[in-house]
Amino acid sequence: MSRYAAGQLSPSRRQADLRRLRAERFDVLVIGGGVTGAGAAVDAASRGLKVALVEARDLAAGTSSRSSKLIHGGLRYLEQLEFHLVHEALTERGLLATRLAPHLVRPVPILVPLPAAGGVTGLPQRAWRRSYYGAGVAAYDAFAGAFGGGRGMPLHRHLTREGARRLFPSLRADAVAGAIRYYDGQVDDARLVVTLARTAASLGATVVTSARAVGLLRQAREVTGVRVRDMEAHPASPDAEFEVSARTVIGATGVWSDDMSRMLGDVGLRPGLRVRASKGVHLVVPRSAITGEAGLILRTATSVLFVLPWGGHWIIGTTDTDWRLDRAHPAASARDIEYLLDQVNPVLDRPLSTSDIEGVYAGLRPLLSGEADSTSKLSREHAVFEPMLGLLLVAGGKYTTYRVMAADVVDKAARRLPGTRASRTADLPLLGADGYPAMWRDRADLARRHGLPVGVVEHLLERYGVLTVEVLALVEADPLLATPLAGAPEYLAAEVAYAARAEGALHLDDVLTRRTRISIETKHRGTETAEQAAEIMGAVLGWDAAARSREVEHYLARVEAERQSQRMPDDATADAARLGVPDVRGFAADRDVETDPARLNSSS
Repeated sequence: MSRYAAGQLSPSRRQADLRRLRAERFDVLVIGGGVTGAGAAVDAASRGLKVALVEARDLAAGTSSRSSKLIHGGLRYLEQLEFHLVHEALTERGLLATRLAPHLVRPVPILVPLPAAGGVTGLPQRAWRRSYYGAGVAAYDAFAGAFGGGRGMPLHRHLTREGARRLFPSLRADAVAGAIRYYDGQVDDARLVVTLARTAASLGATVVTSARAVGLLRQAREVTGVRVRDMEAHPASPDAEFEVSARTVIGATGVWSDDMSRMLGDVGLRPGLRVRASKGVHLVVPRSAITGEAGLILRTATSVLFVLPWGGHWIIGTTDTDWRLDRAHPAASARDIEYLLDQVNPVLDRPLSTSDIEGVYAGLRPLLSGEADSTSKLSREHAVFEPMLGLLLVAGGKYTTYRVMAADVVDKAARRLPGTRASRTADLPLLGADGYPAMWRDRADLARRHGLPVGVVEHLLERYGVLTVEVLALVEADPLLATPLAGAPEYLAAEVAYAARAEGALHLDDVLTRRTRISIETKHRGTETAEQAAEIMGAVLGWDAAARSREVEHYLARVEAERQSQRMPDDATADAARLGVPDVRGFAADRDVETDPARLNSSS
């Protein structure tokens, strides 16, 4: 079997992997299908270990699909003197952009506007600011160039006011004295996680979504596995819950890390790991709302704000506020939206309003808890903790440094597994990366052979890499799948079919929210696409008319609940509005975990 075929997360593969979970003993069992959990599965499987990954909802269903879509060193961490964190992140940026996932991570230019200063003191003040910011960006480039493992990004450049406005005409002329252009990496965060999970599967890992860890198995003071509930099975089925045996369990559950620690309270252990959730809200507006060929990074009172080009759209974010409510579906409030507009509008020649907004999404950063009152001051470091023999927890960190986190936790697991080799993921291209530069170079020929516009093939290559040939094979077999999706013409019907056939998508929400980004990239937020997508998915997954109707009804209700939450004045009312729609997988509210430690939420 080829590596590509072995990495397909098909419906039949899920059933086979469920049988493996019930019957086999694994060296490493990973709980959590976010970027860290999927990365840990790749790392462990690439070392030759027998690996399983379970995820309560969908791959990247939590934090890992709701980021700023950046692979970056964190320019602001230089100012905080966290040089080691910047060094580490820029090294990972270089690896991803040049070797591991060049089909998913590409350079994005970003401007650092230099504020205008008038009056007698204006000139020296402007000179000081240019020197200060310039030194920071130069240091950023120096870290990447000297230590970055392959830059993958162009060098920075100073721009005059006129030069800055040529690149970003929407910048108010009186608001800036010039700018510095630098580059970071941009990524579709959810697609990277799916690619990691498929890469792990291609290396022999068992990968099962909609499989919720509900308890730890123990012998004396050692964890020996996990009790799992299949969320796609009927609750009354005797096969709905089962035990999975493992020599080591890794919890990579992000903002749910405390739940795993809490489950150990009955044996008198101190959890030792505290994670605090910080809510980050982003707005998506059409590309026509702002005229510019680069992004912006703006300083705010508490953090920084990005304005980033995203295909035919702009992403504006993020907020950074404490969140103690529902973790599975963090809600953006009207106050969050107003804050973001208030931060970006002073530098734009045409202020944005709520009528410009196409999409809104909110995610939770898992920050290691400390003494700081503000979440923006909490560390982005990660930690690996072993509260009990056989159980390792990894939390904190940044999306960009997922591979380092994964290697760290698997290194510790390997101590229990004699003969395990060292991590090799720094040299392991993810699925779709091998041969990508050549296929991109020859994209016009590929388009001609398949009778498609070059732009369509470019869109596919930037999402699937060389796996584009698998998507095109579906079109060859059924030309109707070359049809653009209703309400989202930049996506092909074949992409929905491929998500269900090969990428582990089990529900309509999985496709419209994560395999594609239709839920945030369209004004209707996917409601005009839902019927057609459900029909295509249903043909792959065997849905009858009633099942298709349920999927569509749930999706429409979810969109309406999110719209209502975004009209609410604060977090509490926004959270209540969003919780009006139950999870498609039948969960009770995740806040129930607070009063029922026997249940473990493993989504990440």
